[in-house]
Amino acid sequence: MASSRVRRPYKGVFPVVPTVFDGDGRLDLEGQKRAVDFMIDAGSHGLCILANFSEQFVLTDAERDLVLDTVLSHVAGRVPVIVTTTHFASQICAERSRRAQEAGAAMVMVMPPYHGATIRVREPAIYEFYRTVSDTISIPIMIQDAPVAGTPLSAAFLARMARELENVGYFKIEVPQTAAKLRELIALGGEAIEGPWDGEEAITLMADLDAGATGAMTGGGYPDGIRQIIDPYVAGRRDEAAAAYERWLPLINYENRQCGLIACKALMKEGGVTKHETVRLPLQPLHPAVRAGLIEIASRLGPLVLRWGK
Repeated sequence: MASSRVRRPYKGVFPVVPTVFDGDGRLDLEGQKRAVDFMIDAGSHGLCILANFSEQFVLTDAERDLVLDTVLSHVAGRVPVIVTTTHFASQICAERSRRAQEAGAAMVMVMPPYHGATIRVREPAIYEFYRTVSDTISIPIMIQDAPVAGTPLSAAFLARMARELENVGYFKIEVPQTAAKLRELIALGGEAIEGPWDGEEAITLMADLDAGATGAMTGGGYPDGIRQIIDPYVAGRRDEAAAAYERWLPLINYENRQCGLIACKALMKEGGVTKHETVRLPLQPLHPAVRAGLIEIASRLGPLVLRWGK
């Protein structure tokens, strides 16, 4: 598989790629390729596949492998691709990560081990979990620090792993008070923190950029809109970035609070990128009124997604 020509540290907009299904809920690999092409055309600096916003939790292992191989082969090194390899078992997560690296992944993203509402492990076991993954691969690991795991990860503990585990250096922080945690993480970890990133659909992006975030992992529907915020910020034009953030915030908020992972699929279907916006049961489609609100807000902003396939 071709490797991306982009060199580390990875920065910028790395949206999550939706897993595309046909009307019957089967993988639509041609639609998957079109989604990837659109996201690259829309200015994504890189992509992330098989994340929670990709519905990774509804895929079989064989389907995971098929999506992995299809996307990485089709991207063919145009941009770096992060592969989510989360699993509760250390060895299975390590094997998934090795498989992703061999397929051409630039990075893996891994949540701390958790299962259901109550099964968790303590810090020493979490440390050994990430050590096992790090020792298996030679590409960076991004630790996803998100409420869904129900696992508190202190900034001090994250910084320690960055200093002591060779391939741990990227962090997607999407917990309450993200900006404060990013500042503390950067202060404690120093140069070991290669990539302090923002997540959660960029809902707190400006505050997180001010705190030192260098990347954003967002939904996949409008990378061009997120670029309008990040590009001027990086160039030192904070006022322009803040104005763009204010302009795009209604859509970001609507995705985050009303639609979730289906927002990207609905936008892609509306703009002809994909033929379907199917989610797998028991997930439910958007209520027609909610979907209409999404398209109305997006139409006022004019993202590429609404005209790419027309």
